Amino acid sequence: MRKILLLLFLIGSPSLFAQLPRVLLKSVERVSTFDEYDGSLYLKARYKESSVIDEKTGTFDVKLKYNIFTDALEHSQGSKLYEIQKSPTVHARIDGDYFYYCDFKNQRGLKRDGYYVLVELNDKYRIYKRFTLDIKEPSKNTLTQISEPGELRMLTTYYLEEAGMVMELPMNKKDMLAAFSDKENELKEYVKSEKIRLKKEEDLIRLVARYNALKSSDNSPSQSLLSSSRGGRN
Repeated sequence: MRKILLLLFLIGSPSLFAQLPRVLLKSVERVSTFDEYDGSLYLKARYKESSVIDEKTGTFDVKLKYNIFTDALEHSQGSKLYEIQKSPTVHARIDGDYFYYCDFKNQRGLKRDGYYVLVELNDKYRIYKRFTLDIKEPSKNTLTQISEPGELRMLTTYYLEEAGMVMELPMNKKDMLAAFSDKENELKEYVKSEKIRLKKEEDLIRLVARYNALKSSDNSPSQSLLSSSRGGRN
């Protein structure tokens, strides 16, 4: 937690900004496969004023945008395209979102590395979100014989992380209560009384905070949020 707080401090210190070192850049080719598809490969269409934080060398002011398809932070210099080196020690802030490249594992021990956006920071756990693409291929309507373009649709998935382990947070009430089955009755009452809507990010944060509070009040030796939860899709 102290490391993340330090990074947030560095981001807020303009005097520390310097030119981005070439060693943090990797030359890449523009992805043209989906040029004719509806939708976008990117979280935001335009490059945004951003900060890159390298734990070894400092903080750098640069324009970036996030490529969901390649899971990369892209930077353009003239006609050349680069991505920021993917490393757990190199992070970025783009338009208020804090991107961390994380080497996480799920509860089955499978790797789930990639860029995660920090949503909530707690002494014990963190909540992140990840962006992925649902890709619909071009097709032809069998009745009209009219070709329909492909489509790119952004999906947002939330994760609960504790000590390097992540669990996907379900986005419907039934699956969420099943995931936190050891406190199902208490959470069911909380969802009802507080009118929690899991598709709202702030409500999702509130529900996890409530679960953490219930676990912290236990007399059980283990208060890990993930030890007794079943989780969603992993």
